[in-house]
Amino acid sequence: MARTGDRAHSLNVSTLDSLDFTLDRSSPVPLYHQLAQQLEAAIGRGALAPGNLLGNEIDLSVRLGLSRPTVRQAIQSLVDKGLLVRRRGVGTQVVHSQVRRPLELSSLYDDLESAGQRPTTRVLRNERVPASADVAAALGVAQGEEVTVLERLRCTHGRPVALLCNYLPAALFELDDSRLESSGLYRMMRSAGITLHSARQTVGARGATAEEAACLEEKEGAALLTMRRTAYDDAGRPVEYGTHIYRASRYTFDFQLLVRP
Repeated sequence: MARTGDRAHSLNVSTLDSLDFTLDRSSPVPLYHQLAQQLEAAIGRGALAPGNLLGNEIDLSVRLGLSRPTVRQAIQSLVDKGLLVRRRGVGTQVVHSQVRRPLELSSLYDDLESAGQRPTTRVLRNERVPASADVAAALGVAQGEEVTVLERLRCTHGRPVALLCNYLPAALFELDDSRLESSGLYRMMRSAGITLHSARQTVGARGATAEEAACLEEKEGAALLTMRRTAYDDAGRPVEYGTHIYRASRYTFDFQLLVRP
C-alpha cells in the first residue's frame, strides 16, 4: 500500500515493486515534475526496462495519491521524450531508455553494449569514393584520392538511435559488412592492430531533413544532435573521419568540466 505523510509519499506496487518514489509536497518543484524525474531516472538506470507496464493513469493516481491530471502531465512529459508510450487497453509502457554517452574517444556500439542497450547495426553503404575537399583535409590525403565511406544505422531495442557516416583511408584495412553489423568500428580497428590515441570532435544541433527523419523515425525538422570527429592513431595519423547524427529525443552527451588551476 502507498503511505501518505506530510512531506513524502512512497510507492511499491506492480511493475514498480522494486522502486521507492518520494514526492515532496512542500517543495516548490511541481509534483508532476518530481514524478517525471524519478520515473526517468528509473528508466535510465534500467530499474524500469523496455516493455515494463506502469498501468493506466487512474491506477497510478490512486496508488500514488496524486490527482489524475498530475500523473497525466508527468507521463506526457516522458511520452514526449520518447521514453514511454500509451497503449490502448494496455496502459503506459516503457519504450526505451535515453542513451547517455560520455564525451570521450569510444565506440557508440561499445557504449551501448556496456549499458545493456542491445545495439544492432544496418550497413547502408560500404564503398570506395574519391575524397571530397573536407574529407581529404580531415584524413590528410589528396582531394580525389580514393577513401572508404561507411554509412550505418545504429539501433537499440529495434529502434533507430543514430545515423553514422565514416570515412577511412582506403588502405587502412578491409571492412566486411557482416562484421560491421555485429561489432563496432573501433573494436574492428583494434582487432586489426590500429591503436587509437586521440580525436578532435565538434558537437552541434540542427533539424532533421525529410530523408533523415524517415530513417530515424522522427518528424521532419525534429531536433538532431550532430557530431564531427577525426580520430588519430598512436603515430599521430588520421585514421577515421566521422559525421554522425543522433536523435536528440534518445541521446545525450555527458561532459565532465574541470576548473583550470
